[in-house]
Amino acid sequence: MRSNLARRALAALCGIIVVVAGAACGDNVDPGHRPSTNAASISGSFAGAGASSQQTAVEAWIAGYQKTNPDAKISYNPSGSGAGVVTFLTGATVWAGSDKPLDDRQIEESKQVCAGQTAFDVPVYISPLAIVFNLHGVSDAGKHINMDAATVARIFDGKITRWNDAALARQNPDLELPDLPITVVHRSDKSGTTLNFLEYVKAAAPKDWKYELSENWPNDVGQGAKGTSGVISTIDQANGTIGYADFSQAGGMGTVAIKVGDGYTEISAEAASKAVADSALDESAAGEHRVVLDINHTTSAEGAYPIVLVSYDIACPAYRDENTARFAKSWLGYVTSAKGQDQAMKATGSAPLPDNIAAYVRASVDAMEVK
Repeated sequence: MRSNLARRALAALCGIIVVVAGAACGDNVDPGHRPSTNAASISGSFAGAGASSQQTAVEAWIAGYQKTNPDAKISYNPSGSGAGVVTFLTGATVWAGSDKPLDDRQIEESKQVCAGQTAFDVPVYISPLAIVFNLHGVSDAGKHINMDAATVARIFDGKITRWNDAALARQNPDLELPDLPITVVHRSDKSGTTLNFLEYVKAAAPKDWKYELSENWPNDVGQGAKGTSGVISTIDQANGTIGYADFSQAGGMGTVAIKVGDGYTEISAEAASKAVADSALDESAAGEHRVVLDINHTTSAEGAYPIVLVSYDIACPAYRDENTARFAKSWLGYVTSAKGQDQAMKATGSAPLPDNIAAYVRASVDAMEVK
């Protein structure tokens, strides 16, 4: 599969070279890949909605994009992945942010808003998912807690209920863990963040996690909170709490170092990039121009952090309104460019798209139709 990925990425890169070479001889240049001028700048009001994990990155992208397109009024509602996709499929927004790729039903349904064509999804935001905790004497001292996948699974399934459990003590001999109940905090709303987190748990600890994958939390352990901000706020309010959230929202909370191979990897953008580099495209994703990643959650690559959130932008290859099409292509071009990815990295600590994936993403954006 990885050799196939390399071939597809190479083909995409060659396509980009042809486009750039042709552009040098004429005026057919994609506004998403060139500095905007007053004549080519985008104007109008454009709305997106979806994954709350992307919120900080989207705010940074809007600020960067509007520097060269000051007449573009852009809004983003971090309503959650599921809600964002629903809003997009009604035609109420130009694009959706989602921590979960489209399913077959949504692909078919998208023909109604994509001028008879099917929507596509491309990764725009790659970030490690943090397992965050609030434990007095540990998290407030800036210390990590080591956990293997089985321990993570058993905590979130209510099988390990106290912080001084033998499994935790064995992996953290240098920490004084208190005899205190563990309170799990999870998303109460339908969430791609939940799905990404549980994909790791199920892949890395299949014997300890028996639930089917879902965007909804599958058991009655702990307490639910709405959105990423709700999870962080709930954890912050009580000693002994643990949950999961995008790393950009972790702030000064304690984070779990995950066992990979014979060691434990602390969370970082660089570590997330190593996990993505050891992954491949999901060739089962049907539909034109889609770039769906199959993350290797069981990687043994040294220094890799395997709990990775991949958040996608979902858009149409064709829009009925020409100005909307111009904006969508220009917006995605900026977001997935090296400049846009660097903007997100500075704002959130996210990992930029690897070069081979970025080449294929840009080929998909270049294929968007603007009359």
